[in-house]
Amino acid sequence: MRTCKRLPCLAFAVLALFGGSTAARAFEGTSSKKQPSPFEQFRTGAQAYLAGDKAGALTSLIDAANRGHAMAQWKLGRMYAEGDGVERDDVKAFDYFSQIANAHADDAPDTVQARFVANSFVALGNYYLDGIANSPITADAERAREMFSYAASYFGDPDAQYNLARMYLDGQSVKKDVRQAARWLGLAANKGQRDAQAVLGHLLFNGGEVPRQAARGLMWLTLAKEAAGDQDRWIVELYDKAMDAATEDERASSASYVNAWLKDRG
Repeated sequence: MRTCKRLPCLAFAVLALFGGSTAARAFEGTSSKKQPSPFEQFRTGAQAYLAGDKAGALTSLIDAANRGHAMAQWKLGRMYAEGDGVERDDVKAFDYFSQIANAHADDAPDTVQARFVANSFVALGNYYLDGIANSPITADAERAREMFSYAASYFGDPDAQYNLARMYLDGQSVKKDVRQAARWLGLAANKGQRDAQAVLGHLLFNGGEVPRQAARGLMWLTLAKEAAGDQDRWIVELYDKAMDAATEDERASSASYVNAWLKDRG
């Protein structure tokens, strides 16, 4: 149930949001009068990618990334991690994410680009959890925890918060602490992270190591189930099991909580 949520084509969606704004240009490398700036190369790569020309996109993105454009670095990291238009290469992906983390760890957390920086920390954390076969990057749970902890605390990233919670639940590189896990799950769940919603809901519905709150737990499971995709069968199974075990009062209270939660978020 580990996760490193993709920001689907978000680097390119942000391009449309930014346009040629100062904010976008502030996140590029040094520009040159004799050649397209890193931002311009990123924009060219984005346009090629969206047009289906991933080979053409790669050339422009690599040029922008080599000159410090972090969104280009992030998109290349995702492409290599997923084998999207290129042969999958986790070492190259790791390198691009590392460049972002090293150069932008102190970026203000309330900016649009901070989402990419935080996502890079999450990607690195996941690589450190398992290591990369046939490479110098070996499994290092403590380093993974550091990556997740930084993105969870400084950037408030919900995927990082979920992954950090999993480490506390599993006692991986830290002493098992279900209450601490529940705290991180709650932060992520309130931001709509469906894996966190499902796990928190499961904990609260069953109780034991945390006080039982069946209706509240069923609320989180319901929200997670509504957001679940085809790959999230485990969420549906947790939801179905809880619904079968819930009383009519618990189901009714849960439905009220769900409606209130959705209303608060427009």
